[in-house]
Amino acid sequence: MNVVLAPLLWALFLFGGNADWSETLPNFYPFLRSICFINTGLLVFNLLPVYPLDGGQILRSLLWFVFGRARSLLIATYLGFVGAAGLIALAFWMHSVWFGVLTAFILMNCWRGLMQARALARLEKAPRREGFACPVCKTPPLCGPLWLCGKCRKTFDTFETQAVCPHCGAQFAVTACFECGNLRPFAEWRLPVPPPVI
Repeated sequence: MNVVLAPLLWALFLFGGNADWSETLPNFYPFLRSICFINTGLLVFNLLPVYPLDGGQILRSLLWFVFGRARSLLIATYLGFVGAAGLIALAFWMHSVWFGVLTAFILMNCWRGLMQARALARLEKAPRREGFACPVCKTPPLCGPLWLCGKCRKTFDTFETQAVCPHCGAQFAVTACFECGNLRPFAEWRLPVPPPVI
């Protein structure tokens, strides 16, 4: 939102300077100037490569292509901790309680991101089921009771039971991929059986 507002506000501010708003609108023009500086400050702050700020999220998305989901999140959270350390120093230097509260928020989100990255790393090393693959990202599904039945709220392995909950008998037409998040019909997950070698 700040990216959209910044050029509009600055254009309005410059137009006001040329239209002599400082004389004709003495209360509005300083207010507009303050809004311009606040919006620009928020834009620059949000684009810092510190997770979970927008800049950190952009950095994580770019790193995803090179390092994968778990390692990109791990790198982004470590950089977030470094950025938070800088913000702590800035908060002490400025004697700002507001920066301290903001840093605490960033640290909590970095810690949650670190825990999520470690969980994702464990999932990447988990055994995969043969004979199936996500129709979208082509990743084999994980083995184990990881799918939650929407009817009885118990977990089961949808590929072991052919998309039928063993607890209540509910059948599921679509299956979620833990890698890409897409829901696809269960039949599309089956890999074609290669012809026998003669």
